[in-house]
Amino acid sequence: MSDRPTVLFVCIHNAGRSQMAAGYLRHLAGDRVEVLSAGSEPKDQINPVAVIAMAEEGIDIAGGAPKLLTVDAVRESDVVITMGCGDTCPIFPGKRYEDWRVDDPAGLDLDDVRTVRDEIRLRVERLLNELLPGHLAARSS
Repeated sequence: MSDRPTVLFVCIHNAGRSQMAAGYLRHLAGDRVEVLSAGSEPKDQINPVAVIAMAEEGIDIAGGAPKLLTVDAVRESDVVITMGCGDTCPIFPGKRYEDWRVDDPAGLDLDDVRTVRDEIRLRVERLLNELLPGHLAARSS
């Protein structure tokens, strides 16, 4: 892994979970981590309820657009976090893979999306602390 790790978040539609995770990691890590997100079957737009839930946290994901998962995106990444995309994600030796079992926010109301959002934040904070030990403690002081 380089001095600046690359993390790829993957879910089926790249419209909710992976967008929220990418938004949190960008927000918490700044330019110390390269953040990518993609989907195996991307939707036309980001889930509007996910946009609202993230805006409540001061994070704007409205300007993003769902992207198709490519082999190159996986190849370029040090860490690949999947969220429900199953076997569609290519596997390369030497990469760190994690599968986060997080509910899909598609079709959920705002209260339920907040629960998903909060779970994703906890997981992103844990991941960031592993990638950049001490980073979160330094930001909160």
